[in-house]
Amino acid sequence: MTCADLVVAGLDQLLTCGGPVPRTGPAMREVGLLEKAWIAGCQGKIVFIGPEKEFREKVKLVEGARVIDGRGLVGLPGLVDCHTHLPFAGNREKEFSLRLQGYTYQQLAAMGLGIQTTVRATREASREELKDLCRKRLQTMLLNGTTTVEAKSGYGLNFEDEIKQLEVVRELEAEQPVSLVPTFMGAHEIPPEYRAERRAYIELLINRVMPEVRRRRLAEFFDIFCEPTVFTLEETRELAEAALRLGFKLKIHSDEFVPIGGTELAVELGARSVEHLINITSAGVEKLSRSRTAAVLLPGVSFFLMMEKRAPARELLDRGAIVALASDFNPGSSHLLSMLFVLQLGVFTLRLTVEEAINACTINAAYAIDRQDRCGSLEPGKDFDLILCDLPSYLSLAYELGRNPVKTVIKAGRVAVEDGRLTG
Repeated sequence: MTCADLVVAGLDQLLTCGGPVPRTGPAMREVGLLEKAWIAGCQGKIVFIGPEKEFREKVKLVEGARVIDGRGLVGLPGLVDCHTHLPFAGNREKEFSLRLQGYTYQQLAAMGLGIQTTVRATREASREELKDLCRKRLQTMLLNGTTTVEAKSGYGLNFEDEIKQLEVVRELEAEQPVSLVPTFMGAHEIPPEYRAERRAYIELLINRVMPEVRRRRLAEFFDIFCEPTVFTLEETRELAEAALRLGFKLKIHSDEFVPIGGTELAVELGARSVEHLINITSAGVEKLSRSRTAAVLLPGVSFFLMMEKRAPARELLDRGAIVALASDFNPGSSHLLSMLFVLQLGVFTLRLTVEEAINACTINAAYAIDRQDRCGSLEPGKDFDLILCDLPSYLSLAYELGRNPVKTVIKAGRVAVEDGRLTG
């Protein structure tokens, strides 16, 4: 008999999203739907998924085990947000107002707004202030069903404050339930004090900050903003190759505004993912579709910036690329904490089916941060990360808009949200 300390019994629908990883092509429309399903875990890991009869034959409850009534509920893997800029301070409401008046993202950056506004606020914030801000954001994410979050630095842009951001992420990983995957993104922008000496900043990153981040194991991934006005293709290559030599896994922000070959470079260097892709070229699509590099699409950016153009999700999917969705939570271009809303944007603005959007927010998002063996699907041996939604069908994840249907969140076998409230 298999022992269990937590059981969810009789779910109307359970989406496992199990099977080969990553999902591509026709497999993106398979969500592993089970009806009247039972799921059980022990010590934070899933030990059983199946019908009631098989459960009663194979599973024994340990003393003090809890059984949750799943009738009337839809269960699915905890959502995975594989691209966020979580640790920042301040806000950009003034910039938002100017954008509503017609200013572009690039014009605002030229005015000294944009990322530099957040850099100033993040540098001024104490470690505890920054941690408190992040903790509240993670609580909101959890209430909306997100159980794993990638968190990038990149708003310090100096040695001390980049380290501060990453230390906050590490401390929060130990202090609250959401799993955090740290990414060092000192190559997010050239800081104002280095504008006349950009070469010196690149050398600071390569010779001092990156080695220290790796020595202290503060980040697993390295990310770069590859755009003509930020880091050129040649600079991106130099930084990426230095990161790979140090043992970082690689991500690249690419083709958001102007395509300069960042996607092709990401594929060439074996990056785990390439992000944004609003202006990806046909050559980039072709290379990406034949690679193991994930395309992380961020529909909240086009929505928040009110852009007509969007990433070519349908073309990428139909060509066989690995497609994931994420929030790009940040203060300037996607102030968005809900992966449920991202899923809906994937359907309504990128033309994904509901099933494709679910897989893109779960198992493929987990793949994009190299967590596919732990989360993103419901399978025995994986972390017991499950969300229970008060919905008549999983299709209502996109069909019903404007409310949060998440009733219960189980993270690593513990109930973190119950009846729509944090358990503390």
